[in-house]
Amino acid sequence: MAMQTVIATNNIVTISFAEAVLKEAGIMCFVADTHNSIVEGSIGIIPRRVMVIDEDLAAARRALELADLGDELEPLR
Repeated sequence: MAMQTVIATNNIVTISFAEAVLKEAGIMCFVADTHNSIVEGSIGIIPRRVMVIDEDLAAARRALELADLGDELEPLR
């Protein structure tokens, strides 16, 4: 099962909100790079990534767009 990044940011408020939106939509997500982000301190080099499984990508993007997080979405590959 592969995962895709829907949002990559250093803003923990955005990450928390995205997690809540996805949970409300019934979409499980994983926040990657949390520990790396903490270790590097506050210089903001390593963003945290909100990830979902491939099968949930379209629904996750739609839910995040409806929650006004469309500007935060990673480009599709």
